[in-house]
Amino acid sequence: MGPARFLITSRDGLARTGLLSTPHGVIETPAFVPVATRAAVQVLSAADLQRAGFQVLITNAYHLHLQPGEEVIRSLGGLHKFMGWSGPLMIDSGGFQIFSLGSGRMQGVGKVGKGNRGDGDRPLSNSGSKSSLVRLDEDGAEFVSYLDGTRHRFTPESVAESALALGADLIMALDECTSPLDSYEQTRAALERTHRWALRSLEAFRPRAPKGPALFGIVQGGDYEDLRRESARFIGGLDFEGVAVGGALGTSKAHIRQVLEWTVPGLPEGKPRHLLGIGWVEDVLTAVRLGLDLMDCVAPTRLARTGTFLHKKEKRFRLRIRNREFRLDPRPVEDDCPCPTCRTCSRAYLRHLFMAGEPLGFHLASVHNLFFMEALMASLREAIREKRLGLWIEDFLTKK
Repeated sequence: MGPARFLITSRDGLARTGLLSTPHGVIETPAFVPVATRAAVQVLSAADLQRAGFQVLITNAYHLHLQPGEEVIRSLGGLHKFMGWSGPLMIDSGGFQIFSLGSGRMQGVGKVGKGNRGDGDRPLSNSGSKSSLVRLDEDGAEFVSYLDGTRHRFTPESVAESALALGADLIMALDECTSPLDSYEQTRAALERTHRWALRSLEAFRPRAPKGPALFGIVQGGDYEDLRRESARFIGGLDFEGVAVGGALGTSKAHIRQVLEWTVPGLPEGKPRHLLGIGWVEDVLTAVRLGLDLMDCVAPTRLARTGTFLHKKEKRFRLRIRNREFRLDPRPVEDDCPCPTCRTCSRAYLRHLFMAGEPLGFHLASVHNLFFMEALMASLREAIREKRLGLWIEDFLTKK
């Protein structure tokens, strides 16, 4: 198979469906991408993910470099064989760790997604400042391992080479992800370095890349309109096979939408667009409506581990199974959900598992939440093909 190709198959306003061809299969878009940071989606097997209908997973170059290391994975047949996943694999660059282990750690900014500064309309949390584990310069980033204190250097060239060696299909170029608390001047400096690194990534990737894998450039710029528009034009104008939108997107859902509205018009029409770190249901609807094709986030599985089940008719699409009202409830989480959890378990049993601290509860909740996300994406694809996306979203939002 030749280089990854993207074919737009239908449109409804700015939204579109498409087919993204990769060495390990074709991805129907728009698609949600579960996060397998360390070559695993927490508490779920590759078979669980395949049953749920997922087409592609995203792993993380930084974490896999630290543990178990590229040589281990390569010696065991590459990333697909290592993790038992036969479909397409995306790999993130480690750019988010430049923020999370650097300025984010020093500023005490709590855990956030690469694209989303927390839960939409919630303020950032401050968890107490610590020393940076990253030293950044023009050449790249030097990390101090959180596992054993050893030092590891990442450059645009080494990231591209490592991702190719692991056998990833869709590869994110190394970028500098800024803190949402950074100033305009700091954000501009990081954007300009991200652009210089993008050029180096392309130069390193082309001679080394076998036929098939695709390199994605990453748009930065924080929540500043001129920087977002500038970065979209610059990255979108380079010879990447795809473009990703990363960095801080604002402190509210309205602001996230605004940042995407600044960014998307500058992106190339015929290339796949990936939104990094977005996975709350409302934000997925916004992203698809504005013409994003792929999005990844830990939100569905992170919610699952707190006993929160995604539900079409609940406020903010969340049913909290620990609530006492479910102690004797014989119903499934959702009556019309085909997932194994809803087919076999009552709300009362699921509540019992979480109240008793049984790990099975985390697994069953994660299964349901990911089935929910895949069903949502399938419905969005169908609505776009039938040119009724706006009405579908309106109906979906009024069911709560």
